Amino acid sequence: MSNSNVTVCVRFRPLSHKERKANDKVCFKKLDSESFVFKDERDEDVIFSFDKVFYDDAEQSDVYNFLAVPIVADAVNGINGTIISYGQTGAGKTYSMEGPSILHCNELKTGLVQRVVNDLFECLRTSEDITTWTVKLSMVEIYLEKVRDLLDLSKDNLQIKESKSQGIFIYGATEISIMNSSDALERLSEGIANRAVGETQMNLASSRSHCVYIFSVQHGSTADDKVRAGKIVLVDLAGSEKVEKTGAEGRVLDEAKTINKSLSALGNVINALTTAKPNHVPYRDSKLTRILQDALGGSSRAALLCCCSPSSSNAPESLSTIRFGTRTKLIKTLPKLIPNEVDSVKKPTCYSHDQDDLCGRAPSKAGSSQSEVSDPSLDSYDHDDLRDRILSKLRLSLKEEDVDLLEELFVQEGIIFDPDAAMPDIDLAFQDVASRQIVSLVQTVEELTETVQELTDENEKLRHQLEFAQEIAARAQCATADRSRGALFGFVPAAVLRPFGFVPD
Repeated sequence: MSNSNVTVCVRFRPLSHKERKANDKVCFKKLDSESFVFKDERDEDVIFSFDKVFYDDAEQSDVYNFLAVPIVADAVNGINGTIISYGQTGAGKTYSMEGPSILHCNELKTGLVQRVVNDLFECLRTSEDITTWTVKLSMVEIYLEKVRDLLDLSKDNLQIKESKSQGIFIYGATEISIMNSSDALERLSEGIANRAVGETQMNLASSRSHCVYIFSVQHGSTADDKVRAGKIVLVDLAGSEKVEKTGAEGRVLDEAKTINKSLSALGNVINALTTAKPNHVPYRDSKLTRILQDALGGSSRAALLCCCSPSSSNAPESLSTIRFGTRTKLIKTLPKLIPNEVDSVKKPTCYSHDQDDLCGRAPSKAGSSQSEVSDPSLDSYDHDDLRDRILSKLRLSLKEEDVDLLEELFVQEGIIFDPDAAMPDIDLAFQDVASRQIVSLVQTVEELTETVQELTDENEKLRHQLEFAQEIAARAQCATADRSRGALFGFVPAAVLRPFGFVPD
């Protein structure tokens, strides 16, 4: 896997039963494991090359070994990784991610998600340097531009935030501690069952939302006194759609419009990132691009799987997907080792090689995988003292009334009372608070700018409507005056009215 760019692969599924019955032809010609020939809009042969091309005879394990194995290894070593599946509705994205079923399928058909889980626990269990670990799972979907928690459906409008230590994260998303592969798959099955799907003419179970799986891992090592942390994010995008093909109407049509809009925003981000001198990358144009900001912006390893139909009837959509992959391949990024190491004294909930318990505690009862180990260093730390020190630091450079306003804002946002933000190094704490405040202000300005633009557009629309109404009223008034004149002078001879200008010569 390359260190300087996003890894991009293309996968062609086999022809479906419906496509074979219609005698559809295959729309591409295989060259080798990295290249193929595809006809463009002018019916000319174009050679496309990628890091890897998976044809219809490729196994699920082939995709995993090339695309995901390096990302799992990096996550254990502290480099975050993201795998994205992209393509038309019915092109095989969800099959590549989940297989036929997250729980019940043979080993050959097992998808990326299950294989990531198995490999992650295998890496942690067999490493000689790793002594203790914890793995946590979060699952959300972006449905109609709202982030919904698939592990807790009461959380249906989660916010996306950013911090120096975590990067982009989903604030308030449920995190479940998982102890082994079977535990993880059970939880994943529960989340997938809550995902929004619907039937279209192209797919009996079309995903109507973007689904995001987040695996967070922390582990202690015998090599030093640090606890390292990494993250694996898997993104199963909803399929791009042509309404005339999917037969979408009503709510399904609204879903399709929102899906296409967010995928269009993703395309705009890719275009901005591959421009010679990008002035602005519009990550905030959609929830999807905001979540993917770290992956596309270079703060984590990224891999894109472009799923395509081989059928000539879907050639335009497949070509669009291929061109998207070609554009994404131009992104030049260097994944960063996130500074997320912490002193080993702050031990997380973890699984030990030596005993089936949580960091030396008694084994938890079934279903209690979310139990936590308290951190004595945090329990003894005076959070009121931290608050006072941060505010004192702010008073050195700000007016008193500004500090009071910031204090109120920080309390509302939970910044200065958040135990995770309680760092003994006050300079780091101050920098983190300032960073959050800047991000918040920038977001507020952008939201205000959008609101002003919306009001300006609405005002312009109302102005045109008013001008039109005035014109109609003027015409009506003239027509009424003409009718009144006729009624008044209809009985008077024209010769009498002509000298007064009422009747033309």
